[in-house]
Amino acid sequence: MGDTGRRSSVPRQESTKMPRLALYALILCVLAVAAAVVSFTRGSWLGIVWVLLAGLSSNMCWYYVKRGKQEKSVTG
Repeated sequence: MGDTGRRSSVPRQESTKMPRLALYALILCVLAVAAAVVSFTRGSWLGIVWVLLAGLSSNMCWYYVKRGKQEKSVTG
């Protein structure tokens, strides 16, 4: 009825939930890439701005994912 002190044979599954800001940055990156493709296919050089925005949001996504993993390892 109580805790026997034995460990469970089922391994614990860690949550692989992506931090919310990383998810938003990933969505922004995908949308910026799509906008760049549309701009370039229409012959507009404005696509360069979209490519730069995609690069920035990609870096933001990686940063927030790494920060989330680091916070999880510290809090444990």
